[in-house]
Amino acid sequence: MLETWLSTLASVIVVSLISLVGVLTFSIKEQNLKKILLYLVSFSAGGLFGHAFIHMIPEAAEESGFGLQVSLYILIGIMTSFIIEKFLQWRHCHIPTSEEHPHTFAYMNLFGDAVHNFIDGLIIGGSYLASIPLGVATTLAVVFHEIPQEIGDFGVLMYGGFNKSRALFFNFATAITAIFGAIVALSLGLLIQDFIPFLIPFAAGNFIYIAGSDLIPELRKEEAGLLKSALQLTAFILGVLILFSLVFLE
Repeated sequence: MLETWLSTLASVIVVSLISLVGVLTFSIKEQNLKKILLYLVSFSAGGLFGHAFIHMIPEAAEESGFGLQVSLYILIGIMTSFIIEKFLQWRHCHIPTSEEHPHTFAYMNLFGDAVHNFIDGLIIGGSYLASIPLGVATTLAVVFHEIPQEIGDFGVLMYGGFNKSRALFFNFATAITAIFGAIVALSLGLLIQDFIPFLIPFAAGNFIYIAGSDLIPELRKEEAGLLKSALQLTAFILGVLILFSLVFLE
């Protein structure tokens, strides 16, 4: 049990530190950053889909059988992500942005990001309770998603009126909620027998929603030539293949 706790806490600390990736953007031109982000988003989408369909859903089916219950838990995960995204980012402000008056959407983004990271912590903790290899695979999938997301969140805060230092600090502050989520998952996992059979397919639903609703549409926003489209597809497939390769660790 000590190994599970140590592995989980190490994983969520690594995930939390990814929020500091925004510091790398200080020296990268915005135009170049956007080009890099597109391929990171493709890679991330492949990783999330790969983890959901190759690791999490089969794991849930192995535990409970692939019946109506597992399907409902996946749908609950998808709907939860939709609710969080829909209702935590609804306000807009028309006062000009400044450091003295950051836009409301920047604060809403921080709150939504904190909730999202807490859920990531729950998912990672629950995965490690199921098995160490599943926990490692889940951590990698979260990392793949977090890198482009944290860069994007950093950009949102900058656009909303935060200076670079404040944006970096608040982005990190919301990221550490993943640690609290992991602690809750590990604590509840010992007390509630049905926690893991629910959390694994629930997490799969979260990953499917993020990849299908947030990441894939980003790749469709701008026209891409044949070469760029091929590179995006290659990055997507690479994300899937890396998660597939982790099957051999189990």
